[in-house]
Amino acid sequence: MTATILVVDDEPDLEALVLQKFRRQIRDGAVQFVFAHDGIEALQSIEEHPDVDMVVSDINMPRMDGLSLLQKLQEAEDKKSTIIVSAYGDMSNIRTAMNRGAFDFLTKPIDFGDLEMTIEKTIRHVEMIRETRRRQAEAERAHASLSRYFSPQIALRLASESDANGMEVHRREVAAIFTDITSFTSLVETAAPEVLGMLLNEYVGGMTDVVFAHEGTVAKIIGDAIQILFNAPGDQPDYATRAVACAQDLDRWAEAFRERWRTKQVDFGATRIGVHAGPALVGNFGGSRFFDYTAYGDTINTAARLEGANKILGTRICVSAAVAAAADNFKGRPVGDLVLRGRTEPLRAYEPLCPEAFDGAAQRQYTDAFAKLEAGDAGAMPAFAALVGLHAEDSLAGFHLRRLLNGAKGVRMQLE
Repeated sequence: MTATILVVDDEPDLEALVLQKFRRQIRDGAVQFVFAHDGIEALQSIEEHPDVDMVVSDINMPRMDGLSLLQKLQEAEDKKSTIIVSAYGDMSNIRTAMNRGAFDFLTKPIDFGDLEMTIEKTIRHVEMIRETRRRQAEAERAHASLSRYFSPQIALRLASESDANGMEVHRREVAAIFTDITSFTSLVETAAPEVLGMLLNEYVGGMTDVVFAHEGTVAKIIGDAIQILFNAPGDQPDYATRAVACAQDLDRWAEAFRERWRTKQVDFGATRIGVHAGPALVGNFGGSRFFDYTAYGDTINTAARLEGANKILGTRICVSAAVAAAADNFKGRPVGDLVLRGRTEPLRAYEPLCPEAFDGAAQRQYTDAFAKLEAGDAGAMPAFAALVGLHAEDSLAGFHLRRLLNGAKGVRMQLE
């Protein structure tokens, strides 16, 4: 670092003397000097040389004295470390200077050895301030970047940590949520650009707020699709419980959003949600140039396929048995044993329910009908028919009834 020092003094010989005394440091690139003859000229010089690191100023000068200059320097946003020079024994001015924020002081006649040591000390102070500001700026940039992915609390913690704890690629247990919107492609093709922009911005913003309220991580946003993680980057022992609660709140928010826009004659599709838990590779996959915190692996793929299964099942949320078993006091009804696309082994899936629906008569009817279906009981078809007759809006019950009418049996289902 080459320190730029502004010397402010009206003595005519001082400039040549300073350049002579510091010729070695100037030659080595350690320091460079700028000179002014009073406070007004000094302020003009700082405007022309904003990279000035420190000021060495006499007190008694024409037009604007050193104490007035010091006050102006301390009022500026970029405060300059200032050494005040005063006549020996002028303690009143020295006390005033220190009270106004002077970093140090020297007495006249100037001892150039003392001046050199004081300048070196001030340069170290300036370097420390620069490093502090650099770290603060880096933390602010990191926080701005991390806020795209993490809740404000997590982003602030990650940005303040000196290491990249949790950012390196590693394997860990996570709960993954995938969301998508039905018929979004058709909406893109028919909606006016300004309407689509408003729709998607409000939707993504609202969904992200819900995720952050549960301290989840938004790993990816691709168009209308959102990938969410729990138990990453930090440990969340209740990550399965958080994931289920988050999925249900996302569903409620998305349905309310959809209804608001329906009143404006905009047909916004339903949001489908898939949730699964298991091991995944998690971390920053953006290399040295980009920050891309996300997750990969079978757990993530399964969550995405469970999201897609909703389209066939008629549900809006589909969670795996792994999530249902790990979540505290999970309330939901079994969907069946799904053989997802590209798989050979079935995966038991559930539709989470709110407490009122879980304790209602319709759920008891569904549980009885599903038990018959699972046991291969011929009474499954009339049981589901009775349920659909009472609750025509129950899409999952209607799905099972159609399967039975088409000759299917049991709860194992091949989904493509």
